[in-house]
Amino acid sequence: MASDTVTYKIENRIAWVSFNRPEKRNAMSPALNRRMMEVLDELEHSDDVGVLVLTGEGTAWTAGMDLKEYFQETEATGLGGVRKAQQESYGWWRRLRWFQKPTIAMINGWCFGGGYGPLFACDLAIASEDAKFGLSEINWGILPGGGATKVAIDLMSMRDAMYHALTGENIEATKAAAWKLINEAVPADRLKQRVTDLCNVLLEKNPVALKATKDAIRRVKEMTYDNAEDYLVRAQEAANSYDNEGRKEGIRQFIDEKSYKPGLGSYDRSNKKNLKTTVK
Repeated sequence: MASDTVTYKIENRIAWVSFNRPEKRNAMSPALNRRMMEVLDELEHSDDVGVLVLTGEGTAWTAGMDLKEYFQETEATGLGGVRKAQQESYGWWRRLRWFQKPTIAMINGWCFGGGYGPLFACDLAIASEDAKFGLSEINWGILPGGGATKVAIDLMSMRDAMYHALTGENIEATKAAAWKLINEAVPADRLKQRVTDLCNVLLEKNPVALKATKDAIRRVKEMTYDNAEDYLVRAQEAANSYDNEGRKEGIRQFIDEKSYKPGLGSYDRSNKKNLKTTVK
């Protein structure tokens, strides 16, 4: 069933979302892409969710697009079918890029081709040391489409991106980290704990500030300094309009109580009397 292609569970405000086609190395099919959009709808504004983690069942994160279902069968329906499949896949990747909560790619195995779309869409990426990454499109006669080329050049140096895309050679997670495709690589038996620890760090932060910050990082990358400066002033004002009490509480604890130092950790968000953190 289409609903089985993606599964999720919520534990301690962490939504663990899994590609669930292990027999196909979690290759993304039209059915999976449609289901993923539904899952994002269900989780984005849930008060039970503070962080989303995207991973894969079995030995792969995702092997990219399903060559049979996404390409061959879709192309047989004509241009309209192709455009529909593209809109569904690119649509949930775009949705994930601007998701309301912080997102982490927990890469437990293969991450190939089209998988670079959701990889880039996640805010952070932690991989198992035995994970492998590849842009294999050149090996079967096409360029890395679906945004994969853009992902490579946005995250890696031009030389690394060029080598990666032109040779079609796979790279290990440690090299992927060195090339800045991911944040870090950890031993397989420590992967989930490392991601859980990172989730818990994020869950301590002000959610309005988290959303504003993640959006700002993506937006200002392509702006001039002056444009970025102006955007960030407006973004801070917009964030304050949602959660000015949260900002004031952090300042109060630092200046008046001297109970924490911003450079060493987050302020105490458990003071419900002075704090508003949820955007309705």
